[in-house]
Amino acid sequence: MFKTSSNKIKIFTDGANLDSIIKLAKDKLIDGITTNPSLMRKSGVTNYMLFAKTAVLNSKGKSISLEVLNDDFDSMFNQALILSKLGESVYVKVPITNSFGLSTIDVITKLIKAEIKVNITAILSYKQIDECIKILSPNSKVYLSIFAGRIADTGRDPVSYFEYSSKKILENNLANVETLWASTREVYNVYQAARCGCDIITVSPSIIQKLKLKDYDLESFSLDTVRMFKSDADAAGYEIN
Repeated sequence: MFKTSSNKIKIFTDGANLDSIIKLAKDKLIDGITTNPSLMRKSGVTNYMLFAKTAVLNSKGKSISLEVLNDDFDSMFNQALILSKLGESVYVKVPITNSFGLSTIDVITKLIKAEIKVNITAILSYKQIDECIKILSPNSKVYLSIFAGRIADTGRDPVSYFEYSSKKILENNLANVETLWASTREVYNVYQAARCGCDIITVSPSIIQKLKLKDYDLESFSLDTVRMFKSDADAAGYEIN
């Protein structure tokens, strides 16, 4: 849990490096872990289930989100059942649409009825938020992963999407549903997410390291920056003649 001057937010680490997961699972700041096939591929993961089982074991009971892989709805459901059985801490990540653009709401509905914890991922529109809210009940244990960074890439303010989602959750008494700020781009997003009432934010290990700069004196930071420039120039042996 990360606390700002007036708010707090759960911190999930976003990645697929087992060494990092093992280290961060011991960190009291970290409340959970998320991953996805793209991150796993970049980290050199070759055996999905072996990684998943090892990650669950090493997450030390903290929430961990693991994603289904197939486009076929029956296969999605069956994969979700398999992943959910890896541990009580598992939330199964199901994208809001498959790669053909077909809504997965029916699959998600079946999983929720089966009392499986679901991380509904790749949400980027108000319509998709509404689709999710309609199928949820007070007993649903769900993360709504709204891809803030990708929304911002289009020139839109992602904060309004979280405010909208939080309002809908409150209106429908969805006590076990949490909003998750995904595709985080910078440290400042943590403060934005906390201010707008978001419950969780996923951040990379590199951003987690920068959280220690909270309230750091800006003039001292200026001096640090100048010293870095000077050190790099000296190390490179640059001259102006």
